[in-house]
Amino acid sequence: MTLKSKQEIINRIMQLQQQEKISLKPPQTSTPEKFSSFMRSNQALWYWITLTLTIITAVVVFTVPEDVYPLVYLRYLLGIIFILWLPGYAFIKALFPKQLPLKTSEKELDAIERIALSVGMSIALVPIVGLLLNYTPWGISLTPIVLSLLALTTVFATVAVANEYHKAKEERTKQP
Repeated sequence: MTLKSKQEIINRIMQLQQQEKISLKPPQTSTPEKFSSFMRSNQALWYWITLTLTIITAVVVFTVPEDVYPLVYLRYLLGIIFILWLPGYAFIKALFPKQLPLKTSEKELDAIERIALSVGMSIALVPIVGLLLNYTPWGISLTPIVLSLLALTTVFATVAVANEYHKAKEERTKQP
């Protein structure tokens, strides 16, 4: 096939699409049949990253003392991500597994919207956790806060990945 014939084919396809005789759609990512296969796929990579960050943060908070200065900055950085990002991100993923319901003019804003909503939800969820812990026998201290946020993030992330799998499975069954 020569370069000219390839270009002619592309031009013809573009003409047919403009005439609405054909419709080109982006390729669909295949969803694995089983949930265990889905959990090992790239579609669940965000889930494993979220759980890993959450667990590493809990381990670093409990093992790195506050006076070990090169490592304390790692503790601060992971703590900021743990408090200001992860709970809200997992919650937003649980509510909106695929796309947010906000209609925007540009596709790139979807990530920005998800980031803004994640930070906002974290800022809302973390004080609620603290308020609830205030009325428990454990009170507001480092250990109950870290363990509560660890559990909250893990539960929301697990619900979110299950929702994503079920939505992807529904979409797969709808397609011919």
